[in-house]
Amino acid sequence: MKGNRRRFLRNLSLGTAGLTAGIPLLANPLRLPRVESQDQPAPDSSSGVSSFNMCGYAAPKIDKVRIGFIGLGHRGPGAVERISHIEGAEIKALCDKLPERVEAAQKILETAGLPRAKSYSGVDGWKALVESNDVDFIYTCTPWRLHTPIAVYAMNNGKHVATEVPSAITLDECWQLVETSEKTRKHCVMLENCCYDFFELLTLNMVRNGFFGELVHAEGGYLHNLLDENFRKISEGGYMDMWRLRENAMRNGNLYPTHGLGPLAQCMNINRGDQMDHLVSMSSDDYLMGVTARELAAKDNYYQEFADKHYRGNMNTTVIRTVKGKTIMIQHDVTSPRPYSRIHQLNGTKGMARKYPEPACISSLKNPDEWITAAEMKDLEEKYTLPIVKHVGEIAKKIGGHGGMDFVQDWRLIDNLRNGLPLDLDVYDAALWSAISPLGEKSVASKSRTVDIPDFTRGNWKTNKPSALTLEGGGTTTIRNA
Repeated sequence: MKGNRRRFLRNLSLGTAGLTAGIPLLANPLRLPRVESQDQPAPDSSSGVSSFNMCGYAAPKIDKVRIGFIGLGHRGPGAVERISHIEGAEIKALCDKLPERVEAAQKILETAGLPRAKSYSGVDGWKALVESNDVDFIYTCTPWRLHTPIAVYAMNNGKHVATEVPSAITLDECWQLVETSEKTRKHCVMLENCCYDFFELLTLNMVRNGFFGELVHAEGGYLHNLLDENFRKISEGGYMDMWRLRENAMRNGNLYPTHGLGPLAQCMNINRGDQMDHLVSMSSDDYLMGVTARELAAKDNYYQEFADKHYRGNMNTTVIRTVKGKTIMIQHDVTSPRPYSRIHQLNGTKGMARKYPEPACISSLKNPDEWITAAEMKDLEEKYTLPIVKHVGEIAKKIGGHGGMDFVQDWRLIDNLRNGLPLDLDVYDAALWSAISPLGEKSVASKSRTVDIPDFTRGNWKTNKPSALTLEGGGTTTIRNA
């Protein structure tokens, strides 16, 4: 059974992608970098329990966290700037395919009064960085298809790794991450910054203190009009080789589920007391990307190769049911004209919360059929704001990164590594939340039939404990130049 599982998952994921795109993936017509399979020995899962449980795992302390950044295009420079403020974090290496981006990031260090890092560039520059003995921790901000190859290579080379979202794009990649992390006992965390946004952390603490009663349903999403950005050339600030547009032309489903899903999964104790069981997913037709591609191609030959592609639908809706009978709805729309929203709605037996549109709303404790007043909201914030927000929240807002949540995430990650504490998010979260994409693609391709969701914890979710999110044993990392 062990020997067949990975082959089955690999064939399933490849077959699903082929059905979804309607084109043979092996031909790689859009010139996306291939995701090479890197087989790892599968842990003995005959008992349904993994050989080593990474949930709650505390790696040895790293007093000075030596960091190597890979990917310095859209997200990387901001991460370098934020971490330049964190004492105990040493930026030792910088890597990007384009050397000019590396040099631009070096200037961030110079501005912060920090020494230059070692530079790496070129297609395979990241491998040399990972193999270096100068770093303990890899911070990845590359296109999606490099996330798992880099993470697996990093863990196998003795490094902890954090990767931008999603951490994987196939089920096989999700299992690679889990099995490699368990085998090497190296952290593999997905940089899901929305788990550290202030309202999400507030409502998480309210959930844990029973404010909403028993959660029965939650809604999240990524509703963000990126139509112009996806068609922008790299010379105009767009993505390298139009990689994000190409993803939308090859796949049909929720390609970016984790911003909405991550905070909800924390609130519902997914992987730590409950588990996702199955899903159904449905996509509308595309009404904007194909039209935009043809309009641009009529004016500029650069867009000719995109004019005849079949793009994913405007809106994808995925509904998940948990083992304990809870439901989660996740939506994805990056082309329709609309205000930005991640929804973040929690429905419980005693009340509810909803973040968008602003201002965020929580049902009244006295009358759950009404929204609370501004004064009541202030009282709730004073009562339920978590210690990590009180500790670094105001500084985080000043340093920035999506209003400060990016910095809270980075500071918390470095502080826990330095103090030898378990990380708030683990490899099982990275795998499960990312797996919603390929599983949803399979459902969409089969007329929205039900698809089972694998248990990456192999049964450990029944006894795993939720992340504490306290400062106990930590909170010692200071901040410079804030």
